[in-house]
Amino acid sequence: MAKSISASSKSAKALTAIAARLAALIPRDRLDPAVLAWVASAPPQRVWSVAFSGGADSLALLLLLWAHWPQRRRRLQALHFNHRLRGADSRADAAFCRRVARGLGITFIAGSWRAAKPDASEAAARVARMTFIERHGGTVWFGHQQDDVAETMLMRLARGSGAGGLAAPRPVHVHPLGRVHLRPLLPLKKTEIVRALCAAGATWCEDASNPGDRYFRNRVRSAVIPAWVEAAQRDALAGAARSRVLLEEDDVALEAWLDELQPLRSPGVLALAPLQGKPRALLRRALHRWLAGQPRAGEVSRAAFDALLNALASGRPTRHSLGRHGFAVIDRASLRFQPMGKAGRNFHRSAN
Repeated sequence: MAKSISASSKSAKALTAIAARLAALIPRDRLDPAVLAWVASAPPQRVWSVAFSGGADSLALLLLLWAHWPQRRRRLQALHFNHRLRGADSRADAAFCRRVARGLGITFIAGSWRAAKPDASEAAARVARMTFIERHGGTVWFGHQQDDVAETMLMRLARGSGAGGLAAPRPVHVHPLGRVHLRPLLPLKKTEIVRALCAAGATWCEDASNPGDRYFRNRVRSAVIPAWVEAAQRDALAGAARSRVLLEEDDVALEAWLDELQPLRSPGVLALAPLQGKPRALLRRALHRWLAGQPRAGEVSRAAFDALLNALASGRPTRHSLGRHGFAVIDRASLRFQPMGKAGRNFHRSAN
């Protein structure tokens, strides 16, 4: 059963006092410098939305934002999403979050997963939660911390991610259409956050499903991370956090280099001349960008992507199937999308 430590006995005054004590224990300069730089330049009229589950990390984040930026309180709101997977415990978490928001005097927005099923996958639950969050917040704050960095890195290594994927979660992630995700707690370990919350007198919700082994992240958290840290005989979490920073630097540098080359000069056409003689990593990124601009290409498998990348690298004119709607056509000068036509329907597919 999920243990929810109720805040009903705490007055608003007591809650704000807890926030002040927590801010003294975790001063602003302990937060991620990239996030602090973003805040310094952010328009004052932006609404700040906090993804608030009621757990230790999101509670610490909400209290720290409230305490460290008092001038932003009127534009601070808490977003709580009820996955409806734990029955009464899920409802208790939502009620706790509502009380905290009321105690801080900030806006509270709740949502729930209407299509929830007991056997829902981790990925489906995340999509539902993020859909809700993106609907209500342009600037969204998340409570990810250093332990989350190591967990995410190990999970993504298992599926063969590149530098861009291994650089997640990023402290400042600017999405299309102006959405921004901020993670100021990345320099802190989970133990540091919990210790500070306890010292400040805070209480929070504990999700009983976290120690279980149903979800991949839970298995990594409970079984892999402790063994990995013990085997390393050093601060492996800090090491993973540093690797994440270095990978992000490399990823940003490669993206900037690709921007300078400008291989996507015409809509739907990838010019090959700017990429000749350049590292394969740039060709890979250019291909990813080109595919992202082809809505009719559909989902491209890893094998199909690698086959198309190899064809580009070889420079041989060819066509590769991109599903039912068309082909990727490579000539000596460019890569372009060819819609399926009468001739195309009889063409042998060279990649699946």
